[in-house]
Amino acid sequence: MSWLLLILAGLFEIGWAIGLEYSDGFTKPVPTAGTAVALIMSMLLLARAVQNLSIGTAYAVWTGIGAVGTASLGIILFDEPATLARIGFISVILVGIVGLHFVSGGH
Repeated sequence: MSWLLLILAGLFEIGWAIGLEYSDGFTKPVPTAGTAVALIMSMLLLARAVQNLSIGTAYAVWTGIGAVGTASLGIILFDEPATLARIGFISVILVGIVGLHFVSGGH
């Protein structure tokens, strides 16, 4: 259950990070509110997950999910460059997330 909470926390992290772009420096009320809700949900879910997972692993996985998801959506939604190197390094982060899951007994 803790890993599910952690994954959800990571997904909400993607939501607030992408929301920053849509909020336009917190000048647009609806995207700003959505960003704030996603940020709070992400933190609450992370806090619950670390009750049963080590903070180092949980934090690394949480930020990794956020980084992979946000970088990927940046390519899809905001026409950020999709170079081979960029996709390769995003993949390395993804491998790290999966690796941490397996070495920490989450399988």
